[in-house]
Amino acid sequence: MSTETRTDVEGKRQSETETGAWMSAVLAGLAGGVVMGVILTVLNPAGLTVAIPSLYGLEGGIAGWVIHLSNSAILGVVFAAIVLTTPLRTYANSVAASTGLGATYGVLSWIVTGSIVLPLWLQAVGSPAAMPVPTFAIPSLLWHLAYGIVLGAVFAFVENR
Repeated sequence: MSTETRTDVEGKRQSETETGAWMSAVLAGLAGGVVMGVILTVLNPAGLTVAIPSLYGLEGGIAGWVIHLSNSAILGVVFAAIVLTTPLRTYANSVAASTGLGATYGVLSWIVTGSIVLPLWLQAVGSPAAMPVPTFAIPSLLWHLAYGIVLGAVFAFVENR
């Protein structure tokens, strides 16, 4: 069984570069998730102790944090996939530009996941934290924006170290 290793123009092995990008995405997603989770804990503790765990029939802050950070890592990988497989890739080398992309991604994630998917899911499982669809709450925008900003900045920083 043979393994083929390609080399990019900078002489890096491409398989290492691709693996590093996904690891950078997970790390950046987790960093953004920690910041967002701290803001959520201060401004809306029930979000982490009731709403998020109830998506899976669970309750409590530990379950909320584990689920929240798992989702944050997954959304970090989605961010990297979008950025690295499109013409947006040219902006991934700059921390400032990637931070801007992250901020945009944070707003989009607020619209899709925070304002539509989360309320629909909470209603579907009969959660006590169920809310109307859509729920365009400004505080939720702020913590999703914080997530995106940290995600974009950390992704570019780690990816280019």
